[in-house]
Amino acid sequence: GFSLALLEDYSGKLGAEGEDYLTRIRAAVQRMARLIDDLLQLSRTTRAALTYTTVDLSAHAMAVIDELRSSEPERTVETVVAEGIVVEGDETLLRQVLQNLIGNAWKFTSHRENARIEFGEAREGDRRTFFVRDNGAGFDMKFADNLFTPFRRLHTEAEFPGTGIGLSLVRRIILRHGGDIRAESEPGQGAAFFFTLGEE
Repeated sequence: GFSLALLEDYSGKLGAEGEDYLTRIRAAVQRMARLIDDLLQLSRTTRAALTYTTVDLSAHAMAVIDELRSSEPERTVETVVAEGIVVEGDETLLRQVLQNLIGNAWKFTSHRENARIEFGEAREGDRRTFFVRDNGAGFDMKFADNLFTPFRRLHTEAEFPGTGIGLSLVRRIILRHGGDIRAESEPGQGAAFFFTLGEE
């Protein structure tokens, strides 16, 4: 707040170089605030008690997509959401999973003219597997181990903004539900995240 007041009230006295320094300071402070918020969220996810209810993942996926469309109405993104995907789990945390996975798909398709995001369900043996798939930037699978580690990013902040916490948060939520998560991708060919919830 003080840095903003300084920028607004004294910008004429700071000169171009002083304004540039202050702008950089403000950007760094805002990034630190986002990191702190994300770390607190990561900590709460680990400690909070799970409250199991029946959760309509399809409805939550559509709601997340609607929110993303509202935030960037100028974007055209084809979305496919399978209907009737209902599970047992903690509704708040499972919505967080979808917010992060679909939010990532939305972000990493931002440079794609014909962006496409899909949420669905498949069977792998006797287990239900859920997935979020996109046709965005993708990544090299040799770096896949870094995906779920806090602060490890496969793309630069300039390319795609973020703190590097989201996928580690998703993984903790999935593990707390007795499930697992994995990714499949190729650079420039999009990415798919598959997760289970250990319902069986």
